[in-house]
Amino acid sequence: MVLLYPSLLLVFTKIRTAELLAKILETTANADPKSVTISDQPRGNETNLALLKGRTIKSLGLNHGDLLFVAYQSKIASQPIEPSPSTLTDPSNTDAAAKRPWELVQEDPVDTYWRSQTGKIPRGRDSRFCKHGSNGMCDYCMPLEPYDAAYHKEHAIKHLSYHAYLHKITPKPSASAASTLPPLSPLSYKVKVPCPSAGHPAWPAGICTSCQPSAITLQSQPFRMVDHLEIASMEIVDRFLQAWRKTGLQRFGWLIGRYEAYDKVPMGVKAVVEAIYEPPQEGELDGLTLGLPWDEESRIRELSASAASPLTVVGYVFTDLDPTPEDRTKNIYKRHPGSFFLSSLEAIFAATMQKANPTISRSSPTGQFASRLVTAILTATEDGQIDVSAYQVSEQAVAMVEADMIEASVDPGTVRVKEEDRTQGSARYVPDVFFTYKNEYGLEVKKSAKPCFPVEYLMLNVTHGFPQNPAPMFRSIRFNIENRPGLEDQRIEQVMSSLATIGAPSIQSSKVSASGDTQKRVELANWLSDWHLIAFLGTTQLFSPEDMKILIRTTTLPSLFEDLSQLDPVLASDSWQTLMTFTRETAPARPSSSAPNSTSHMDEDIPQEVFDQIAAAEAASSVENDHGGGDCEVCGLPL
Repeated sequence: MVLLYPSLLLVFTKIRTAELLAKILETTANADPKSVTISDQPRGNETNLALLKGRTIKSLGLNHGDLLFVAYQSKIASQPIEPSPSTLTDPSNTDAAAKRPWELVQEDPVDTYWRSQTGKIPRGRDSRFCKHGSNGMCDYCMPLEPYDAAYHKEHAIKHLSYHAYLHKITPKPSASAASTLPPLSPLSYKVKVPCPSAGHPAWPAGICTSCQPSAITLQSQPFRMVDHLEIASMEIVDRFLQAWRKTGLQRFGWLIGRYEAYDKVPMGVKAVVEAIYEPPQEGELDGLTLGLPWDEESRIRELSASAASPLTVVGYVFTDLDPTPEDRTKNIYKRHPGSFFLSSLEAIFAATMQKANPTISRSSPTGQFASRLVTAILTATEDGQIDVSAYQVSEQAVAMVEADMIEASVDPGTVRVKEEDRTQGSARYVPDVFFTYKNEYGLEVKKSAKPCFPVEYLMLNVTHGFPQNPAPMFRSIRFNIENRPGLEDQRIEQVMSSLATIGAPSIQSSKVSASGDTQKRVELANWLSDWHLIAFLGTTQLFSPEDMKILIRTTTLPSLFEDLSQLDPVLASDSWQTLMTFTRETAPARPSSSAPNSTSHMDEDIPQEVFDQIAAAEAASSVENDHGGGDCEVCGLPL
């Protein structure tokens, strides 16, 4: 606790430290005299008052009118606490309680990586200005900070990356307490309830400057949480677009992927999309209806987190495509600088989704800050082709939506500011909102955002692209996609028919299988490495949660096709054996003998391919033989 005593030095400049200590203790509650410190600065230069016994205020260098900052600890906090029996048995409880909340969170691996790096931008030796030796360094070749403005301008990087921004605002390590506090503060435009001053009834019955939010000036956010959106392969987008191509109805999907370091931006982060999960929805020609929260969210998140490289929901994608009447192979170019890039309704939806998916951060006092959820739109380009556009919305947008301050307008490029409401149960306080722009004379003008303002003030652009050498985690995308009723139906009969075609029931562990099974194992591994198939198998109740984790972890291993023995845990699982039993039972029946009067049965060791050939020959003979005869000329069976 820190107290400020400006009046003491106006009158008592000749008092001794013992008298000063007594006066401090009179105005404090349960202060420990041994912990009282004084300083002429808010942070740093603290001196224990007990060590200054016998000296006067004047001798300490404090003059008339100076401000004196006093800090102390309460007697309860400063006294040692004897450990209880539970604390003695579990020492980790004391350590966890002593840590601050933001130090207990587990960040994403990409954040852990960047925190271990300096982020410096290396520069080579300048042949014109560097006059030193090869091992020397000067201002012209020394590494740049990751937030260097000139470097970002030269490389056309509009926003700082999240970790470069952290480097910029984090104070250098020192002994002061300020350097150890989290540098980020989540925005909030809501009225503080109850009021910190406790001088009036809570909102909406009363409001004051202590509890009301300050005026808002909309401005471009200097950083972005995600710098690039990378889709693992073109087939992922093409498969997603198939539903729109066949029906003309718009589609929505959640992007399943992970976050990685991005080397095109200093300390950058990119979202890598490995699959798209389509929730239940009702598509329309100019929009869609979506249920939130989606029913399968917890299952999909748990399943994706069990992959060899843990995956999560990194964003969402939707289509906004309208074919031109003259040429149905091209689409109307509707999102451009003359209209809008992200509509006000889409920006509010993005803010709602980002608020629901915060990023774990050790740099925020709450342990959470902003969001890495990306909004991707499949829309038409100027030449009528289809391209991806990626965005995020700013923290100001998220805070304004959380405070229920804005809403969509009829004009898609304009956001409307709501009116203030003091009705009990639906109260809404709307402070003054401004935005700045340059007028026709090049002067910066501040204008009120009421009743509306351009949606561009809430947007952040995110670059996108595809890898030059695609290596997707899921090798196959042939299985039917979920929640496309009437267009693509997912049925367990499909699964068993495909497994029977591959010959999966005969594939055994690599320790006992024959050498000829290699091709079958390759086909099986490739067929199983399908996100939509794996997600569907989790709904059949044939696979237990533990076996589902084994299945997705095995089929997403990067080295699976180099070492097919890694497929053995799947083949040995109880759930897989159950599925193989059903597959054998539902497979086409084998011919029982080569003659109608024979009592012997066909050898069970004959491969399935032989039976398939016999069945094909029987089908041919049923057409060629005269049905007036008694038996088939090929197999001897009665017709």
